[in-house]
Amino acid sequence: MSTYQHAALLVSAAHARSFPPDLGAEVAIAGRSNAGKSSAINALTARRGLARTAKLPGRTRLLNFFELAPLRRIVDLPGYGYAAASEAERASWAPMISALAARTSLRGLFLIVDGRRGLLAGDEELLAWAAAAQLPVPVLLGKSDKLKRAELRQALAAGAARLANRATLQAFSAVDGTGLEQARRQLEDWLK
Repeated sequence: MSTYQHAALLVSAAHARSFPPDLGAEVAIAGRSNAGKSSAINALTARRGLARTAKLPGRTRLLNFFELAPLRRIVDLPGYGYAAASEAERASWAPMISALAARTSLRGLFLIVDGRRGLLAGDEELLAWAAAAQLPVPVLLGKSDKLKRAELRQALAAGAARLANRATLQAFSAVDGTGLEQARRQLEDWLK
């Protein structure tokens, strides 16, 4: 049973002025297009279908604020690294992401990385953004269920070496539950 039985989409923001009031606590979820952000949100909240998943990358184009409980939110950021969005649309994301970083309610950021691809340039940019905002960042090596054990060990070692203590790293799968309880505990700690 979900801890967040009444979780719902609060607002899909196309501009920072559409953000909910900067009160309470919120956690951002970010990653490349099709890295598994929506699946991670659904798994973390134990609410199938809370965040819409799609096979095609680039479906999340706004900042989606999900209210998990009063004054407790998850913010789903648009995926990066996919060119389906227009240049103007992608340009509109930068000011919103900057405005998000300035919010006192923002407690942390989960960075979802497709374990089959590892950390890429866009992930590095997001890590730099989080460091400038002084946000803690657990990197969830998503889709780990699609990797063989040796591949997963190699991906974790390569990711840890590349992160060099800038963020924590753990295997994660919304499908088989790998790393799910650890990520849920982190989410709960941030939302307290």
